[in-house]
Amino acid sequence: MPTVHRKPFGHAHGQTEVDLWTLDSGTGVRAEVLTYGGVLHSLTVPDTAGDPGPVVRSLPAIDDYTDKNPYFGAVVGRYANRIAHGRFTLDGTTHHIPANDRGHALHGGPDGFHTRVWEAAGDRTGSAAVLRLTLHSPHGDMGFPGALDVTATYTLDTTGTLALEYTAVTDRPTVVNLTNHAYLNLGADDILGHTLQVDADHYLPIDTGSIPEGPPAPVTGTPFDLTAPQPLGDRLARPHPQLALAGGFDHCWVLREPDPAALRRAARLTAPGDRRTLELWTTEPGLQVYTGNQLDGAFTDGTGRRHERHGSLCLETQHLPDSPNRPAHPSTVLRPGETLRSRTEWRFPHLRAEEN
Repeated sequence: MPTVHRKPFGHAHGQTEVDLWTLDSGTGVRAEVLTYGGVLHSLTVPDTAGDPGPVVRSLPAIDDYTDKNPYFGAVVGRYANRIAHGRFTLDGTTHHIPANDRGHALHGGPDGFHTRVWEAAGDRTGSAAVLRLTLHSPHGDMGFPGALDVTATYTLDTTGTLALEYTAVTDRPTVVNLTNHAYLNLGADDILGHTLQVDADHYLPIDTGSIPEGPPAPVTGTPFDLTAPQPLGDRLARPHPQLALAGGFDHCWVLREPDPAALRRAARLTAPGDRRTLELWTTEPGLQVYTGNQLDGAFTDGTGRRHERHGSLCLETQHLPDSPNRPAHPSTVLRPGETLRSRTEWRFPHLRAEEN
């Protein structure tokens, strides 16, 4: 039977208590989530031989998460990815977000949702362990208009599927784009031997500031063609100006047939030797793939393992970057009386014998 429980994890900035919540499926999959930043601190999944192992990379202690780090496991917002020059105009009013990445606003600015301590409540049913995180973001928070109330609900069920569902409401028009920034590795020294498939025919080329430089481009004939499973090491080694610019993948793929009311598969990641397989399902229109290009060994996990370049990757389901300044992109505007709803699932088909 699934279980959920909490224990202290320290104090953010020496003051606010942070808890670690453990969700256990009762069937071998276990997730740990921090109230600080809504961080997915760990996710343990058995392989095809039944041996459990971590599939997300973590940091050792609360001080490591509160110090500057590249968003390990965090829920990021109020606007995930980038807003060009940290400004956008909504209903005739221009809003300014603090620039924290090469002159642009990244992941909601320097004091985004990844730095907040969320309120938490655990629950369980006969088939799932549930953790509900809530956060109030006041009007003007990081320059964004409107008071926003956000709920991020982690659910781990007996099939081993971990879901993350967001809802949000506002008291005046604003923009919202939420994602999780877990660094994934399904059980290898790095991700170069993993294969990745992304269910998208187009991606967004970027400029030197990682801002989309134009409309979506076809993936055909480029290293960005992941319409069939491809070894990441092979893709990243191919000569292409966009790979050279980012040092690997740090791009948003435009998923096929977006439907905010329906889940569909976004990506399939497979470990070397097919020991583990992850399928990512989402209601979001985009998937940012980041291959840990800026990791340099400065961060370690609780075992002393260093987080090196291309040692893990992020698969961030989200709306498209800079959408508040791009009328052609799916809208990220949320207005009073509306409710933002978004859901992403991490599924592990290798756990189900009929799919082996």
